[in-house]
Amino acid sequence: MKTKTITTIVTALTVLAVAGCAADPASDSRARTTATGKGSTAYPLTLQNCGADVTYKAAPQKVVTLNQTAAEILIHLGVGDRIAGTGYEIEKTPPAIAAQYEKIPVLSAPGAEIKHEKLLEAQPDFVYGSFASMFTKEQSGERKQLHDLGVPTYLTEFDCAYHESVADADFEMLYEEYRRLGRIMGVPAAGEKLAAEQRAVVDKAVGAVRKRDKPLKVMWFYSTYEGTPWAAGPGGLPQHISELAGVENIFADAKTKWAEVSWDEVAARNPDVIILADLTRGEPNDTAKEKADLLKKDPLTSKLAAVKGGRFITIPGSHMDPSYGSASAVPALVDGLNRLG
Repeated sequence: MKTKTITTIVTALTVLAVAGCAADPASDSRARTTATGKGSTAYPLTLQNCGADVTYKAAPQKVVTLNQTAAEILIHLGVGDRIAGTGYEIEKTPPAIAAQYEKIPVLSAPGAEIKHEKLLEAQPDFVYGSFASMFTKEQSGERKQLHDLGVPTYLTEFDCAYHESVADADFEMLYEEYRRLGRIMGVPAAGEKLAAEQRAVVDKAVGAVRKRDKPLKVMWFYSTYEGTPWAAGPGGLPQHISELAGVENIFADAKTKWAEVSWDEVAARNPDVIILADLTRGEPNDTAKEKADLLKKDPLTSKLAAVKGGRFITIPGSHMDPSYGSASAVPALVDGLNRLG
């Protein structure tokens, strides 16, 4: 049974790869690409993504998104009906798009990544993911491996290398991702519209930032793994959002954008406010309430003024990574800071 399944998959992908080669112009690298303001893309479209030139020969019709937030972005671009499968769900889908999202087949086990064979079963003509760790041999397959099969990919520029800090990571990078995905999917006007809408959300929130003589110190508390806390470091959207809101990220000097820290370090750096990621994956200390309870019970952190005073701000965990919800993290933080005084 296993052998038969693998043979079927390989045969299907071989046909797909051959079909892709037949549509190939003289040279992918020299292919000219244009997009009109009325929402059309001229194919083949070649983009440089995370150091690789990737050619999209036609508007994708069977997309696999490797994680939930990638699927949500495509839904907001108006092409959710083209998603043939998704994986790695991190939290409940926002009500506004829940009905569309629930129609998408989930190709991974709960809290896990899509495996390569499962990905190929969906016979995708485009794969989009938000984490470099998903494009590996052990998970969904390396990008080059998929490209060789005639399946183009896109990996967010925020995570070309797993967890590494990204120089100058900001919302402009996210807006550009929307534009690029719009062009890839053949709906460039939708990409421009989404970028403009998200920019307006961020700009409005930044305009409401309260000026302070001394910046408040904040900790972006994402989760714990085997009892060790993980917090946002430099080179990611939390750092950028901290700067926009006029606060100081206590782990801005960490080596990676998501850093394994210690409770001793948290206590020593003594944040004025703790930003709690609210996750519903089912892992220990995932929800904001579980994190707050943990901080209140721990002998060390329970003594912190921020914990004693309940100076917490809750933000959905997915909003701390590049996603449609990232823009909403700015007003959530600014409103929370203004409320705390």
